[in-house]
Amino acid sequence: MINLLCDCNENRVSAKAFLIMRSIEELITRHRPGHALDRRFYTDPDIYALELERIVTRHWVLAGHASELTGPGDFKRVDVADESAIVVHGEDGRIRAFANVCRHRGSRVCLASRGHARRFSCPYHGWTYDTCGRLTAARSMPDGFDASAMGLKPVSYGEIHGLMFVCFCAAPPRLEGAVRDLEPIMSRFDFPGLKVAAHRVYELAANWKLLVENYQECYHCATAHPEYARMHTLTVEPQKRERLQAAMRTRMLSCGLDDLRIDHVDGKARPGEIGFGYQRTAMFEGYVTGSEDGKPVAPLLGTLEGYDGGASDFTFGPFSFLLAYSDHVLAYVFVPVDHNHSRAELYWLVRGDAQEGRDYELDRLTWLWDRTMRADKEIVLNTARGLRSRYYEPGPLSTMEQVQGAYLDWLLEQLGSTAASDNRP
Repeated sequence: MINLLCDCNENRVSAKAFLIMRSIEELITRHRPGHALDRRFYTDPDIYALELERIVTRHWVLAGHASELTGPGDFKRVDVADESAIVVHGEDGRIRAFANVCRHRGSRVCLASRGHARRFSCPYHGWTYDTCGRLTAARSMPDGFDASAMGLKPVSYGEIHGLMFVCFCAAPPRLEGAVRDLEPIMSRFDFPGLKVAAHRVYELAANWKLLVENYQECYHCATAHPEYARMHTLTVEPQKRERLQAAMRTRMLSCGLDDLRIDHVDGKARPGEIGFGYQRTAMFEGYVTGSEDGKPVAPLLGTLEGYDGGASDFTFGPFSFLLAYSDHVLAYVFVPVDHNHSRAELYWLVRGDAQEGRDYELDRLTWLWDRTMRADKEIVLNTARGLRSRYYEPGPLSTMEQVQGAYLDWLLEQLGSTAASDNRP
């Protein structure tokens, strides 16, 4: 009888899962190319669960810069949806990532967001792990207990020229292509030699995709971000922007930058590799960096010999984006918390030898993008509220939202994929 009941329950679960998946597939089929998404993509917990399985846990998420973990015992916690990782500089000199889950009863082991520790002790029953993830103490365990088999489970960890990434699956997209193809440009900025000058977190009561979509289009910039719009040419139509690029291109080589464009993002990613991209766009005349007055806010980066009046956009996978000026770099990371909440993490990076108070002031360094992110937070929250209305229907995308449109196409392809995969650690 018990077996029969179990079989019935499993059949009910399978039937429910089938109906849910068929409903999502029908929703994907009904999507009109060149339009925004149906509201269910932002409000339906079943779609969010599918995103966790097919997108969130399969792709790399920027975890900061290696300069944050300079010595053995330095650590930081990285949280993405229901997952949490301890990224730690081990006693052997290697940086690794471990699942922040005790091997005893599953408690979170590390509660601090960052710090320095010789060991991590679970606050529940005291199981203790070293910086290489090995279990070093577990009291009152029975005979035959094998501590060597009970270390913290590894989380995929990788670096792209000093940028740290984690991925919560055993076989993540390869990073080697991005490391190789981006080396010529990232070496100009000396990415490995940068350091984090500021890190801020912005919590939002909105689905994570709204954050990413908002970042990927500048159709809203002239309306919502006057500070940004007065200095960045991404606010104008592509045809007009191309003419403005000419002045910057004449200065690039003398400043130490090549006119390089890479587009392997999302749907164009090479099979089995992380999606990544790079381009540099001109700023309006009179502005050389992203600051309140357009004047430098930190020492020139890497081997750059001057200001060409441009800013570089980097894309790494579906969650991580960078903007590199000639004197500082801004990193954006957008991650889900649950289907109705998300988080934006911003990093400001400067030369590794730059000193606060002498070479840069935090208020000047962070002014533009803290102000922009606060405005974006209101934009996204207003959109989340509007999506809940019964009057909402997906509208057509403008010619300045093509990148967002390509991202939505890729997202729907991932959700509708029937290819088998193993997401387990």
